[in-house]
Amino acid sequence: MEGYTMYKQITEELLAFLKNSPSCFHAQASAAEILRAHGFTELTEEAKWKLEKGGSYFVTRNASSLIAFTIPEEESEGYRISASHSDSPTFKIKENPEIPVENHYIKLNAERYGGMLCAPWFDRPLSIAGRVVVKEGTQYVTKLVNVDRDLVLIPNLAIHMNREVNDGYKYNAQKDMLPLYGDITAKDTFFQTIAEAAGVPEDSILGHDLFLYNRQPGTVWGASDEFVSSGRLDDLQCAFSTLQGFLRGDKNKHISLYCLLDNEEVGSSTRQGAASTFLYDTLMRINAFLGYDYEDYLVQLAKGFMVSADNAHAIHPNHTDMADPVNRPYLNEGIVIKYNANQKYCTDGISSSMFKDLCQKTAVPYQIFTNRSDMLGGSTLGNISNTKVSLRTVDIGLPQLSMHSPYETAGVKDTWYLIQVMKEFFA
Repeated sequence: MEGYTMYKQITEELLAFLKNSPSCFHAQASAAEILRAHGFTELTEEAKWKLEKGGSYFVTRNASSLIAFTIPEEESEGYRISASHSDSPTFKIKENPEIPVENHYIKLNAERYGGMLCAPWFDRPLSIAGRVVVKEGTQYVTKLVNVDRDLVLIPNLAIHMNREVNDGYKYNAQKDMLPLYGDITAKDTFFQTIAEAAGVPEDSILGHDLFLYNRQPGTVWGASDEFVSSGRLDDLQCAFSTLQGFLRGDKNKHISLYCLLDNEEVGSSTRQGAASTFLYDTLMRINAFLGYDYEDYLVQLAKGFMVSADNAHAIHPNHTDMADPVNRPYLNEGIVIKYNANQKYCTDGISSSMFKDLCQKTAVPYQIFTNRSDMLGGSTLGNISNTKVSLRTVDIGLPQLSMHSPYETAGVKDTWYLIQVMKEFFA
C-alpha cells in the first residue's frame, strides 16, 4: 500500500472494528473474533491450561477484558506487553429503568459512566448495547445485546426555557441526561426489547450491564480526507492498532502479550481492570507451564517492556492556549509520548528512549505531550498496571480532538503509524 490508499484501507478496518464494538463487551468480542481468525486458541480461567511452545492463546475475564499471548519456541528474552482499554465514557442503564412521565412518556433511568462531555449527547440518535446474563444449566452465561436501530434520544430543553444555556450550564445527571424511550404505550416493554435483541426469553434475564451508544456512523472527512470521526476512538483506536501490530509481529524472541482491559474510565479498580490481578494471574500460569520459579519471573519482568496505549490530546484549533507552550501534538503527525512529573503517566527517560528507538527503526514520527504546568490531566493504564506487574513502561497514545465526546476526531495516518511501531515492538 502506498500513500493515501494505505491510510484509507486501515481506517476502513478501524471503522468496521468500531461499528462492531458499541460496548466494552462487544469490543472484547471483536478482538476475540480477530484472534480466532488468526489461529489463537481460547482458554478459560475456570480450567487448567495446556500450553505449547510456539503456541498462540487468549483468555477473557468478565466478557469485557482479554489477554492474548504467544510463547516463543526458544528461551524468552523478557515480556513484551501492550495495554489498552475497552470502555468509553457513556451512560449505564440502571435497575428498574423505566420512568413514566405524566402518563405520556417513558424515559429510562441512567447514570454517568466515566467523565464525559455531556452536551454532545443531546439530540442525536442513540441506542443500547451491552450484555444480559442468563442461566444455562448450572452456568451463568453472558449474551451480547445490541439494539441495532435508533432507539432512544436525550432531548434538549429549548432555549426559550433556558435562555442562559449558551453562557454556561451545569448539567444534572438525574434531571437533564435521561433518555426518552417512547410514549406511554412503551410501558413495560424495555426488557422485551432487550430480550429480542439478545435472542433470549424475557423471563430468562437475571442481570444486565447495558449502556447508551451514539448511532452516528464513523466517517472520514476533511479537505483531503485526512480526519476520521467516530464514537469510542478513546481507546478503541489504540486497542485496534496495538492488536494489529501484535498480529503482524514475529513474536519470536519474547513472551508477547496483548491486553485489552475494562473500566479504565472509572479508575480500573475492578477484577477486570488494570488494577486487578488479571495480567499477573496470566503471567503466573504461563510461567508455571515454562517451569519458571518466582525469581525467573522477576528476571523476565526486569528484561521486559510495556506499552500503555491510550489516546492523547491534540492541539485544539480553537483553543491553542490550552496546551503546553512547546510540547504540542497534532493530528496525523505521529504517535504521542505522554509525560507527567507526578507520574500520572509512567514514562521516564529510559522507557521513552526505548520507544523513540522503536519509532526511529520504523521511520514513524512521534510527538510529545505534557499538560500545562497549571492544569491537571488524566491518568491511564500504565501506572495502575505497574502496581501489580512492575516493569519498564511507556505511556503513549494517538492524538485526537473532543476526547470523551460521543463523537471524537483523530487523524487517518496515526493508526497506521502505531501499527508499524507495535509490529516492531512484537518482533
